[in-house]
Amino acid sequence: MYSHPTLDEPGIRAILDAEYPRFSDDEYARRRARIGEVMEKHACDHLLVTGENRNGGGVQWLTGWPVSTEGYVIFTPGERDRMYMEWYNHVPLATHIANTTDVRWGEHRGVDLVIDDLRSRGARRVGHIGPIAIQKHKKLASAFELVDLGHEFAQLRLIKSSEELQWMYIGAALSDLGQTALREELRIGMTERELANLVERAWVGHGGYTSIHYMGVTSMANPDLCVPRQHHSPRKVRAGDVIFTELSAHFWDYPGQVLRSYTIAADPTPLYRDLYHAAEATFKAVTAVLKPGCTMQAILDAADVVEQSGFTICDDLVHGYGGGYFQPIIGSKSRPAGPVPDMVLAENMTLVVQPNVISKDQKAGVQHGELVRITKDGCASMHASPHGFRRIGG
Repeated sequence: MYSHPTLDEPGIRAILDAEYPRFSDDEYARRRARIGEVMEKHACDHLLVTGENRNGGGVQWLTGWPVSTEGYVIFTPGERDRMYMEWYNHVPLATHIANTTDVRWGEHRGVDLVIDDLRSRGARRVGHIGPIAIQKHKKLASAFELVDLGHEFAQLRLIKSSEELQWMYIGAALSDLGQTALREELRIGMTERELANLVERAWVGHGGYTSIHYMGVTSMANPDLCVPRQHHSPRKVRAGDVIFTELSAHFWDYPGQVLRSYTIAADPTPLYRDLYHAAEATFKAVTAVLKPGCTMQAILDAADVVEQSGFTICDDLVHGYGGGYFQPIIGSKSRPAGPVPDMVLAENMTLVVQPNVISKDQKAGVQHGELVRITKDGCASMHASPHGFRRIGG
């Protein structure tokens, strides 16, 4: 339905210009019906969805409220959701955003209020989704038969609805803005920290939030880094460097992810030219096999381009994305990513294909790839950032 929409297209603009964006009533009804089916399958009479310290996407998925400090949502089919939350000064905005939810202050004893509430409903077998401190989990488990539905919830989030895809295209467009800013505004002498500030400024003003902006900067002549750093240093950009990036802005928990590498005021050295060629070839080979019904072995076989080129990888090659870091998580033959999941792809799954091809001594590497959507008969990129090993910064 969507093909690289711009932020100025009418449908996208309406979402961005909303005071606080919200999915349609039909979308929330779909979610409630699906989670109700999971509860019925596991014979749960109630469900508790938790989040703490900005973690726990289930709370936002169900209510629209992105967890700040603490949010505990009681879901009972046929009844209005109730959320106990901290802090007191967060309650007014949460009440406004989660406007179909009965929002209550947790009084710094939210789990106790939840237990009292569930007992008043006659709860016995309670499903649970989301992170929670171990002490609070012990309290819940001593009061009820607690059933972990986290895996089932992750399965629900693998396939995106049409509305979710639209929000993810916004996240992708915002992430692309970060790459554009880097290409156009990077200057020799900037520090890695200044580069991080540069890319964040590209999307924050449009309503974007930062998931990650990993970057690695090293000398092509004497490299000492093969994968983007998760935390930035004061190292300054110099002519003859290479910079490789992994940028992910999100729009209300719906992200893009775009990975690009650039040379700084110099052409690539033979090693980096070969690394990038292998990364680009791997991306093309893997995306060529992605389609509904695709097996994990088919992805691994396609990724053999890495080893045939004489290199290996550091980062995961493929992972599910959008609402979490999901399966399938796939590495390569020389760097497996754990047990190969027993699954096949389906239409409207969203995956990141990101060959981080590195030298075997782990001193040099590049990053390439992006978020893609599984379509009816293949896959399609969700990004518009141009490919190619571009020279920037002079």
